[in-house]
Amino acid sequence: MTSANPTPLWQPDAGRIARAQITRFQAWAAEHHGAPSEGGYAALHRWSVDELDTFWKALTEWFDVRFSTPYARVLGSRSMPGAEWFPGATLNYAEHALRAAATRADEPALLAVDETHEPRPVTWSELRRQVGSLAAELRALGVRPGDRISGYLPNIPQAVVALLATAAVGGVWTSCAPDFGARSVLDRFQQVEPVVLFTVDGYRYGGKEHDRREIVAELRRELPTLRAVVHIPLLGTDAPDGALEWSPLTSADVEPVFEQVPFDHPLWVLYSSGTTGLPKAIVQSQGGILIEHLKQLGLHCDLGPEDRLFWYTSTGWMMWNFLVSGLLTGTTIVLYDGSPGHPDTGAQWRVAERTGATLFGTSAAYVMACRKAGVHPARDYDLTRVQCVATTGSPLPPDGFSWLHDEVRDDLWIASVSGGTDVCSCFAGAVPTLPVYIGELQAPGLGTDLQSWDPSGKPLADEVGELVVTNPMPSMPIRFWNDPDGSRYHDSYFDMYPGVWRHGDWITVTSRGSVIIHGRSDSTLNRQGVRMGSADIYEVVERLPEIKESLVIGIEQPDGGYWMPLFVQLAPGAVLDDALLNRIKQTIRDQLSPRHVPDEIIQVPGVPHTLTGKRIEVPVKRLLQGTPLEKAVNPGSIDNLDLLHFYEDLARKRA
Repeated sequence: MTSANPTPLWQPDAGRIARAQITRFQAWAAEHHGAPSEGGYAALHRWSVDELDTFWKALTEWFDVRFSTPYARVLGSRSMPGAEWFPGATLNYAEHALRAAATRADEPALLAVDETHEPRPVTWSELRRQVGSLAAELRALGVRPGDRISGYLPNIPQAVVALLATAAVGGVWTSCAPDFGARSVLDRFQQVEPVVLFTVDGYRYGGKEHDRREIVAELRRELPTLRAVVHIPLLGTDAPDGALEWSPLTSADVEPVFEQVPFDHPLWVLYSSGTTGLPKAIVQSQGGILIEHLKQLGLHCDLGPEDRLFWYTSTGWMMWNFLVSGLLTGTTIVLYDGSPGHPDTGAQWRVAERTGATLFGTSAAYVMACRKAGVHPARDYDLTRVQCVATTGSPLPPDGFSWLHDEVRDDLWIASVSGGTDVCSCFAGAVPTLPVYIGELQAPGLGTDLQSWDPSGKPLADEVGELVVTNPMPSMPIRFWNDPDGSRYHDSYFDMYPGVWRHGDWITVTSRGSVIIHGRSDSTLNRQGVRMGSADIYEVVERLPEIKESLVIGIEQPDGGYWMPLFVQLAPGAVLDDALLNRIKQTIRDQLSPRHVPDEIIQVPGVPHTLTGKRIEVPVKRLLQGTPLEKAVNPGSIDNLDLLHFYEDLARKRA
């Protein structure tokens, strides 16, 4: 599976290791809390999971977390689900997110970029002022702690202001991107019954304007709990009847008042993709997100006030929430509102150049698209400030690592990270002091006892198993909305291994401590008793220039047989003739194994995705097993529902 002693693609030099905040944290924690001073990251990680309470106490001290009421202990209960973090403590997330305004008032907190790629700064003092003004207006509208505030907004400064003002008053934020249709939004917002809706009249994407006023009108009709609608005129239209205008609500010069809430007070609601039913409404806490994101952004991403963080995302994906948390470390965050490939595939590199990004985060799919399109980032853009390129959304294939190394810089920290909406964080990924190996995530995160388990619960090394986390993380959901007995939460993560979080990914934890992600275990391929991850097949097949994208499904047959088709969307001009069919099979046979060779290779018009861009395997499997479309998938969760009719027709023909 993995070579015992491969050559690292990248190795941080001694100066970089010494400067890294995680190095300084380890030395300080050794002096004050008994952490190991020797042994590097592996020893620090072992201590952080063995001495969980001490680690999190040390982290809150290192980042100077302000508890307005002190905590009784770090962990009241360690049970999963139901871990009780910092009982008795009160604090406020937004207060911490705006702390840098005290020392860096006139420096940019936000850099807003649209498809012109010209950055527009919002200073720390201006951000704090707008949050103060809007928080006061929310209170005047009767918003109280625990009330839900919703945003149907693109990735613009107003969305950040609305989130922080919501947190400041103790409200619960929830958002969807404006490319979501009305049904997709209502599937989410109707569950949480918001009292305020922030919305735009439309948005610009791919060089075109998209009017959303009819959808906004439908949202207003179908959300009876709304007490106010706030109109942000991105396309310059007038506010609809009864709506409030954004500008007057954010024009006052008012110091923000930060409601001091319990550590486990809800901060926001995120949603699962909802491909096979109503999306799960995942509730995470003010305190849990605060300290988990300080750890991830401050220690793992090594970000501070001199940095600029650009992560391509939308407000409908957890990475937007993660991006906003860059403010916690005093980092300037880059908000890009537009198409990832407009006016050309190199668009994101241009944004990184124009904003002086030091950490550029994107999807593995974008990296591979750049490789296929022949983009040359270092040749065409000044990326000297970029220290790290991070990827998520799906595993970064080995070819993606090599391409970044060759086409950006050979001294580039490449951080493939993996986590989930469920924890709004990473289980494994970036560590600035460790080497990078091709195709591997550097290590599990601090405080995260990440393991690979076999079906009986035995830990595995250098073998594929289920991704589990054996101790609680502060950002694990405090609950799901509308799940009064907790059964849906329990069944989502704790059904297979009681008391242990099972995430639903296949992983390998190598004997060197790195991690390899193989894809979702709930859509596992199982040939002759050998379990395989779909990501391994995608990585090999999509190296071929003729293949734009692929989808592999394994289907148990009624007669006990097993059918594994590979669906391929071809690049323009390519033809699925015998020569290409044979090359696909031979490539899989040579680079994976004969077991991975599909039973059939079928050309498709396209591969369906969730609204956040992940290919959907389970609903397609259900369709091919004969499940009717309306029962196989939640239509509002798919980017192109028409594509599913192809798979539905195929199932009918096969039957």
